Amino acid sequence: MVEQLSRASTEYDASKIQVLEGLEAVRRRPGMYIGSTDARGLHHLVYEIVDNSVDEAMAGYGDRIEVMLHKDGWVTVVDQGRGIPVDTQAQTGRSALETVMTVLHAGGKFGGGGYKVSGGLHGVGASVVNALSRKMWVEVRRNGRRYRQEYERGVPTTPLLDLGPAEGTGTTSSWLADPEIFKTAEGTPTYDFDVLAQRFREMCYLTKGLWIRLVDERADREANFYFEGGIQSFVRRINANREVINKTPIYIEKERDGVSVEVAIQYTASSFTETCYTFANTINTVDGGTHLTGFRAALTRVLNDYARKNKLLKENESGLTGDDVREGMVAVISVKLPEPQFEGQTKAKLGNAEVEGITRTVVAEGLTQYLEEHPTEAKRIVEKCLTAQRARIAAQHARETVVRKGALEGTMLPGKLADCSEKNPEYCELFIVEGDSAGGSAKSGRDRRTQAILPLRGKILNVEKARIDKMLAHEEIRALITALGAGYGDDLNLNKLRYHRIVIMTDADVDGAHIRTLLLTFFFRNMRPLIEQGYLYIAQPPLYKISHGKTAVYVYSDKEKDEYLAKLKDGRQATVQRYKGLGEMTAQQLWETTMDPARRTLLKVDIADAILADEIFSNLMGDDVSQRKRFIQAHSAQAELDI
Repeated sequence: MVEQLSRASTEYDASKIQVLEGLEAVRRRPGMYIGSTDARGLHHLVYEIVDNSVDEAMAGYGDRIEVMLHKDGWVTVVDQGRGIPVDTQAQTGRSALETVMTVLHAGGKFGGGGYKVSGGLHGVGASVVNALSRKMWVEVRRNGRRYRQEYERGVPTTPLLDLGPAEGTGTTSSWLADPEIFKTAEGTPTYDFDVLAQRFREMCYLTKGLWIRLVDERADREANFYFEGGIQSFVRRINANREVINKTPIYIEKERDGVSVEVAIQYTASSFTETCYTFANTINTVDGGTHLTGFRAALTRVLNDYARKNKLLKENESGLTGDDVREGMVAVISVKLPEPQFEGQTKAKLGNAEVEGITRTVVAEGLTQYLEEHPTEAKRIVEKCLTAQRARIAAQHARETVVRKGALEGTMLPGKLADCSEKNPEYCELFIVEGDSAGGSAKSGRDRRTQAILPLRGKILNVEKARIDKMLAHEEIRALITALGAGYGDDLNLNKLRYHRIVIMTDADVDGAHIRTLLLTFFFRNMRPLIEQGYLYIAQPPLYKISHGKTAVYVYSDKEKDEYLAKLKDGRQATVQRYKGLGEMTAQQLWETTMDPARRTLLKVDIADAILADEIFSNLMGDDVSQRKRFIQAHSAQAELDI
């Protein structure tokens, strides 16, 4: 052992130390800078460039941005900002444009006076896009002249060119993402018009007066975004299909100590979930941060003070909790500040300590004023909170009752659960199966060491239209919560999760799709971090078994079936068996097609856009029947179910 260590130490010397020059580090480890190299990372390139243009707009320079998706894969972004400087940058000896485009952590957002408020603070946005593009060019209109420079995989291929006189100012960036970087098993990821449109819509909500035009030359589509009402329009859109308590959103806007705080709040009458989106310098801080903490503290204190002052809450009664005052609330919180401290390049959480106090003070003052000036709406909001309080107390009693009976304790697993023998959750899978017959096949065909089976009887409760006390009273939901072992809602603790792969396995028919949607609604509303951490999957059982001579193949769609039969010279002799349900499959067939890790296909459930997901769940599972009908009609062509 001593000899081996000695030899290893001599082999590890200075020659083993690598220094990555320029943008090589970005190309070597792209995930560190854009999160991934799939479709999400591809779209992140667009966001980085557009964010820079939005920063110009927030600084008061230009209010129009155009984004074009070309047929050949190129993307072009045009703004009316000041234009990237082109004079020589002292530290690099190169033009400022070349420095910004080729040097990491080079930019005008490090306190040098270029921007009072901005979203891009790491100086890596434009240079990372350049590094991950096969080709890129940038044109700048500045000082009455037009300048251009071209690049290939982050390296300049031309000097800075002066192309002559130009009118106006601004920057045009155009790039072709490198297929060597953005590649998946299915092929090269492509830009999704709807994903980009949703992001640009958010940007325009958060920057009043900003106009963004998105053009897709591939499909001859175009969308324009402009919202004079800002985040008030944002909240109205989220609640467009819901019954609201305060018809006009509560709107608070104030600047204090260089920090601008903007908040819009609207309460819904029939929704029982909180919908709150936070932004810092237009960046969606999906994990919240100090601005969210300050907002929540102010909301709880002010509503409690108002309720007691107006005798809606008696002195001897317990106060409203944060959960009570946030039930059915839709809020958008946007702060703008000179030096935001984000956690990592993904900017998921705001960390500035001073923002908490500023947000708390601004929201408390603005909300107090609103409640005093709108007594009718104020009373209805407090009554909504009091109703939530009563439901919470009832749910607490219900939970205590079932805990005493052992229904929610980790040591008392539900009797219907066929657990696995492995105790390390990293290797454990839970299959949530529709019905006892499918559950029987799954139990017989599974790998008992790592795969657990939980059969559900019928359709679970639609939690979109039920309070937490009713949810906990539902036997199938209690069994699911108990089996997972991690709790739910604010008490969710993924460190206690008993399985790191949770698979929804339902029939490929309308009822199966409905059960799957009900389960997805439950997870999204009560265990969203479980989805965000990548623990939730959907099984893909086959639709058909095609037997031809001694050959049998499984196919997963009508298209696959037709294509396979077309390849057979004597296709008429083939026997096609349609699986209407998992219960029709033998244990061996279910294992071979759907449960065997070596051969199965699982779809990972991901939240690409939480705002859009929230809207879809509200449309599909909420009270508005007409809106649900319109949604189904609009998307019926995408369905592949037997009806």
